[in-house]
This record gives sequence, C-alpha cells and structure tokens, in this order.
Amino acid sequence: MALLAPRPLLQIRLRQLQVGGRVLLHDLALEVPGGSIHSVMGPSGSGKSSLLAAVCGTLDPSLHLDGTVDLNGRPIDALPTHQRRVGLLLQEDLLFAHMTVLENLLFALPAGTQATRIRQARDALAEVELQDFDQANPATLSGGQRARVALARALLAQPLALMLDEPFSKLDAPLRERMRELVFGAVAHRGIPALLVTHDPADVADMGRLTVLP
Repeated sequence: MALLAPRPLLQIRLRQLQVGGRVLLHDLALEVPGGSIHSVMGPSGSGKSSLLAAVCGTLDPSLHLDGTVDLNGRPIDALPTHQRRVGLLLQEDLLFAHMTVLENLLFALPAGTQATRIRQARDALAEVELQDFDQANPATLSGGQRARVALARALLAQPLALMLDEPFSKLDAPLRERMRELVFGAVAHRGIPALLVTHDPADVADMGRLTVLP
C-alpha cells in the first residue's frame, strides 16, 4: 500500500519581534495544518502584518525576528523570499495597468512554453470565475473582479502556504462573502496552510484557529 504524503504544515515559533527597542510580538507559537486558515486579529500596530512578512521573507530590515518559521518540516526563515514558496494576497491588487488580465497572470508564471503558460493562466481565471476576462484591461474591472485576478495570480505560483493580509477589506458585503468563499475554497482544495490577518470577525474561517494580539 502506498504511503500517504504528510499533510502540509506551517509552524511559527516566535520568541520576539521588535523594532528599535519596542517589542511588537513575543512568545507566539502557531501551527497551521494544510487546508486550514488561522486568523490573526488585533489593533493597528500590534504586529499582524509584520508576522506575515516574517513568514514571506519581506520583513522590513528595521525589524528583528528572534524565532523560526518551518514549512513542511523545512526551515524557511533564513531563505530568500523567492525560495520560500509562500504566496501573498494583500488589500491592494497591485495589477499592472498597462497589461491585460492575461498578461498580468503570465508575468507571475515561471518559465515554460508559451502555450502551457497561457493554458495555466486561463485555467486560473476559470477557477475564480473570470474565464471571459483574459483580454480585459484591469482598469475596466470592478473591485471584486480585480481581487479575483490577484487571487488567481497568487495561486499560479503554486505556493506551499498562503498569507492573507486583509484581502477582503475593500470589498462591499456581497463581494466580500463571495471572495471569502473563493479564497477559503482554494486553500482547502490545495490543502495548503494559510494565515489571515483581519479586523473583521466575519472573516474568521474557524474560531478554533484564531489568535488575538494585544
């Protein structure tokens, strides 16, 4: 009988995260199994986004991390950002205005044959229900549509974990609910761990996986 692959796991052991002489976070331990979303809430300035940056490898040089980040049993905290395979979805979609939707997605894909890359990009658009928008200009899209393109772009890189920094905060209520469904469904379908920063309790996928920072 073939052995099942181990379930992906994100482990964060943070003794201290500080800037200058001010401690933002301390004594934080998180384990996020694949397919689940751990939410982090807290007031502005409590270190929520810095925690995501520490996992992604985009931590500001002025901040000092004393701790470890392991992904699937592999230490990644000393690796450069591009080697960590951690995706990031932000409040801002950061789409290139001078490119079509398809070109935005192709820009995020690794090298390969053009036909394969186009097929992958179009498959990603279909997954977020935008299969007819590949040639659209991002400026013509609604906020919800732009958010979906940003999600497709993040997933195309085939991340082993996904960081979500208030990705729903600029959407109105109906769009926010549908975007939650798409993001949470993608995480579950891929079986990857995700860490979500939010100010809205309605964004919390699982109240049993919630950390509230002081």
